[in-house]
Amino acid sequence: MLSYSIMSRMYNNLKTSFCGLKLNSPIVLLSGCVGFGEEYTRIEGFSNADVGAICLKGTTLEPRLGNAPHRVAETSSGMLNSIGLQNPGTEAVINDILPSLDMDETRFIINISGSSVEEYGEIARRFDDTDIDAIEINISCPNVKEGGVAFGNDPEMSYRVVDVCRKNTSKPIITKLSPNQTDIANSALRCINAGSDGLAVINTLMGMAINISERRPVIGNNQGGLSGPAIKPIALLKVHQVYQVSKKYKVPIIGQGGIATVNDAIEFIIAGADVVGIGTALFYDPLLCNKINKGVADYLSKNGLDCVDDLVGSLVLN
Repeated sequence: MLSYSIMSRMYNNLKTSFCGLKLNSPIVLLSGCVGFGEEYTRIEGFSNADVGAICLKGTTLEPRLGNAPHRVAETSSGMLNSIGLQNPGTEAVINDILPSLDMDETRFIINISGSSVEEYGEIARRFDDTDIDAIEINISCPNVKEGGVAFGNDPEMSYRVVDVCRKNTSKPIITKLSPNQTDIANSALRCINAGSDGLAVINTLMGMAINISERRPVIGNNQGGLSGPAIKPIALLKVHQVYQVSKKYKVPIIGQGGIATVNDAIEFIIAGADVVGIGTALFYDPLLCNKINKGVADYLSKNGLDCVDDLVGSLVLN
């Protein structure tokens, strides 16, 4: 009997491209959910070659210890997390982690975060001279230098971050858009104008959980990012809204937010996502990627579609 790993690579109609990168599958493993690329390979029946790309854990210029516990809390149909970008810093990732990855298995995307525009630019510059395939910019970080507003909630600040990264790297840039803003389509346009090659839609929404016995927030940082099935309808709408802008410029989208089934993944592609990001669902269904690979391949075949591209943005509005 063929292993899941071999089976997933037999579906030729799953092969696609994103920002000029050839992918084995339309699945991207999301930053923060699979560490630095090797942790998930400990799951029997899974191989990195089963997915199109892996977004590595969020990396800052200097090492970070992260937030005080509790960092994760389960909620109704979702999960709150406030890890605080715990990571060993840019130089450790470049010198110690990247050399250990098998770059032939899949595509690896580094996720970067900064507390200033200049810091984003410096991190992008340092990763430009590595084997990493692309750079994902997490703009949902507080802008410490200018009052603590998250970069991603201000289209002009988003523009400045993407612009400085574009000037410091020739690698494909993917901007991870925040849903916690008034007009995500306008923000997407500003990021495209600044030079973003792709967009990740969406990041987590902000939420809270309360321990009623102690009358205190469950999360040590008081609030955290909400992910999981609870945010799927919001994420799906945001992908549709961003697609109305991005399709004009042929800028591809990673659709993400609550994908937990084959049907979820297909919905995101129909809404305009070129590939789909899987994250929270991996915690309770580690072999979900294999199921989605098979399900999407079967759906394409049954509907007479040759490839994933034929399905992207095929939504027919009422």
